[in-house]
This record gives sequence, structure tokens and C-alpha cells, in this order.
Amino acid sequence: MIKTAETYHVPVLLQESVDGLAIKPDGVYIDTTFGGGGHSREILSRLGKKGHLFSFDQDADAERNCIKDERFTFVRSNFRYIKNWMRYYGIEQIDGLLADLGVSSHHFDDETRGFSFRYEAPLDMRMNKRAGKTAADILNEAEESQLADILYIYGELKQARRVASAIVKGRATRRIETTADLLQLTESLFPREHEKKEMAKLFQALRIEVNHEMDALREMLNGARDLLRPGGRLSVITYHSLEDRMVKNFIKAGNAEGKVSQDFFGRTEAPFRTVNNKVVTPSADEQARNPRSRSAKLRIGEKI
Repeated sequence: MIKTAETYHVPVLLQESVDGLAIKPDGVYIDTTFGGGGHSREILSRLGKKGHLFSFDQDADAERNCIKDERFTFVRSNFRYIKNWMRYYGIEQIDGLLADLGVSSHHFDDETRGFSFRYEAPLDMRMNKRAGKTAADILNEAEESQLADILYIYGELKQARRVASAIVKGRATRRIETTADLLQLTESLFPREHEKKEMAKLFQALRIEVNHEMDALREMLNGARDLLRPGGRLSVITYHSLEDRMVKNFIKAGNAEGKVSQDFFGRTEAPFRTVNNKVVTPSADEQARNPRSRSAKLRIGEKI
């Protein structure tokens, strides 16, 4: 079922993230994760007649929420390609970029996509349903050691090897196709009191692998570094430690690894300055209204 823009996704840290862009009315901005359009609409509300917003989303469902506004351009593409698309549109520099990472409420609530263990569904998990391997493909084709690495690195599952072993043994009998198939093979491996939390980590790991999320984030951040003009802002909302660490490193050092370079005199060379030294998190009220926001962290950097 396709939801309306209002219910497709509840934007997290809406005011805080858009405030972080310090929007100029005539500026050029990018929203890398359009979704239901909540952040995009807020950005547009602060732009003047000469301002422009480019919003990216690779999901066809999101495109149905498009905004009719001469100052708005929807780009149906993965945000890792922002530099290529800005070149296509003749844009050399931008004034700000906002990214609300992770999975939208719509994806978790769509019973047909396999993003959540709450519903029985085909194990797809692709943000872009037109290309790439599904979660089922990975579960049935990856080597046991590769599966264990995916679950440990992207899901931080302490029992990654045991889970990978159970999956490989199970698929020898029959192909793993649905969320129910995966649950049947793995849920007994987790303590009952931590079962839901561990299953969420398992599904997160598969989703990240299916969509190459960490590689895409690295490329997007590199693109933002090159596109932002001096004084331009980078406003990024993360939901798990892998994303947050990369964004923190990037704002600190200008690269995903956090390697700080120095000039001849020993002075730190970094393309950004940190705007919020203390990470911004949702208020207790927002967390109560929108449970998805509970793990959210906002980091803001300004191009030097």
C-alpha cells in the first residue's frame, strides 16, 4: 500500500536539521533522502523565488510524493551520485546539503518489502527495486565467512558466526525466501529477552549490505565536500554507530577514516568546522511521538 506524503514518513529532527543549514533565501540546496518530503517542504518554505532545492530518492514510491514547485527538482537516483547529477544540471556549488539516513517509516511499514521482521514477506530489502541483489540472494549465495562478516560488521551481532552457520545449514535443505524462513532458522539463537533487538540488528546488517549503504554514504560525503561553497552547511541525521562514526570523522577530518592531515607548520588541515560540538538528539516529546527517532543523532558541519 502506498501512503500519502503525510504518513509515508515522519521527518526526524525537522526544525533542528533544517535550522542547521542556515538557509539563504537565494541558495541552492540538496536533500539527499526525499522520502515523504517533510524536510524538503521545510527547506522550500525558507527559500525565496531565486532559491532551488534538488531532492534525491531512488525509490519509486517516494517519487509519488513529489512537490509541484518551480524551485524544486526531484532526482530519482542514489545520493551517491550527487556530483554527477549537479554537473548534469549545471550546478558547480551548493549552499547546503541535508541527509536523513537510514530507512523511512514507509519501508518498515510496507509489508511487501521485507525490511521488517514484523511481517511475513519476501526478503527483498532493496531501496531501488529495479536493480541489485535481494536479501534472499545474499542469504542463499554468500559464503558462510562472508555472511558472518556482514552480520558482525554491519549489525554488530556478537553471535554472527553462529547465526551464519545456522543460515548456511538451513539453506542446504531449502532456499531462504521470506522473513518467516529467516526467523525460523535464527530466532532460537537469541535470548528471549533480547530477541527483538538482535533480530533488528540482523535485518539492519542485511539491509546495509543489500543497498551498499556505507559505500554510498562515503561517496555522498565526498561529493558534498567538493560541492559545498565556503560557508555552506552539511546537516546529517544518523541512526546507528557505523553511520555516525563516518559522519563524525568526515566533519572532523574531511574523510571517512578520520585521518587528520597537517600542513608544513603542523597546522590541522580540514575542510569543515564542527557547528554543534555536542551532538543533537530528539527531545523526549519527539521520541514519544516518533519511536524511530530514538536512536537519531544530528551532526552539522560548515565548509571552511
